[in-house]
Amino acid sequence: MNTAANIEIFDSHCHIIDPHYPIISNQGYIPPAFTVEQYISEVKPLNVVSGAIVSGSFHGFDQSYLRASLKMLGSSYVGVTQVSQHITDKEILDLSIEGVRALRFNLFRGNIDSVDEIIDLAIRAHAVGGWHAEIYAEADALGPYIGKLSKLPQIVIDHLGMTEAGLPVILDLIDAGARVKATGFGRVNMNIPRALERIAVRNENALIFGTDLPSTRAKRPFNSSDIQLVKDVLGYQLACKVLWSNAFNLYFAESHSCKIKRDEN
Repeated sequence: MNTAANIEIFDSHCHIIDPHYPIISNQGYIPPAFTVEQYISEVKPLNVVSGAIVSGSFHGFDQSYLRASLKMLGSSYVGVTQVSQHITDKEILDLSIEGVRALRFNLFRGNIDSVDEIIDLAIRAHAVGGWHAEIYAEADALGPYIGKLSKLPQIVIDHLGMTEAGLPVILDLIDAGARVKATGFGRVNMNIPRALERIAVRNENALIFGTDLPSTRAKRPFNSSDIQLVKDVLGYQLACKVLWSNAFNLYFAESHSCKIKRDEN
């Protein structure tokens, strides 16, 4: 699929902010609108053909925007959602059928302070719905919990772990099977080319690219030059994996029968 010079891209991390659905203030911040139509307009010229919509802190536990967005974008897109600890197994299954593939834990701006709670919910969500866990945090803070997090069936770390200090933790988690999102280059505090190189050397299947659109609260928004950076640093073959196949394999090829059920509906 990615033999052409213009690599097709799987956008593993984007946000849809539709004012027709509930938006909550987080630390006094309410993001501007970024609708499905705006997203498509931004990424179509980049050759983005598939992706994952990620619930942000400003979405809380609302699923209505996600259901609507997935319906509009079609079966080539999946969802990464936030849920209450009290979510029922039936609710997990229902969301799986509608295209949700992962559960996000926001430790950077969220309210969860118990890694044990994260692990319990993540294990249940995986057992019931086949979901993996995605964590937004400064990775160095996860250092004391590497052993516990490594027991999860699959873990994904957002935004390269955010800081240079977190890179050793990221590499340890990769050794335990973690994936790492090459996203949010405008919000991290690290040497991005060096981080990309070290992660790719550790495991060429670990990195998955995403735009992070619309880059809410980032020091600088996503730019198409971020894609070129991945190509320049990693070379064509590795860039193909990072920009497409690593994420596709995570969200689709490794997923359970829920995708089949969704496509049949």
